[in-house]
Amino acid sequence: MLASLALTACSAPGPDPTPAASDRPTTSAASSASASPSASPRSGTSDDGEIVGTVVRFSSSATSVDVRIDQDNPTVRDLLSMLPLTLTVEEFSGREKISYLPRKLNTSGSPGSDPEDGDLIYFVPWGNLGFYYNTAGIGRSDQTIHIGTYDAPLEQLQRLEGGDVTVEVID
Repeated sequence: MLASLALTACSAPGPDPTPAASDRPTTSAASSASASPSASPRSGTSDDGEIVGTVVRFSSSATSVDVRIDQDNPTVRDLLSMLPLTLTVEEFSGREKISYLPRKLNTSGSPGSDPEDGDLIYFVPWGNLGFYYNTAGIGRSDQTIHIGTYDAPLEQLQRLEGGDVTVEVID
């Protein structure tokens, strides 16, 4: 689905980092994300409504990264309901690759997390997804909602940057 700067807001230690508006990256959601004109959105749920185990692929012209959904909460369900999407991925502060969604996700009832390398998260204050690859010194935050996990080296994540990234549920 979807993907934070020098302040390390998404990755700042402490319980609830909330950046000032002036600290937010200048990239707007409108210029970073757009709904894909491709196939109609899929919810990512099976016939029985199970979403844990769903695989979401982030694809650029140079690579793809698969994220396995391992949480079932309102934020994950809302993200899956938006797919497919086209996003832009960018570097944030030597810790993660981020991408802004076209709108903020429903976070009501979704628990915060203590992110680890290889986690895809949703950062509530900025409304962005983040592929964490360097979580050293980062602690638990109610503002960081865990979406799923990926297995890709930094070099592969870097190949998502610089162009359109399609985000879709794969079978």
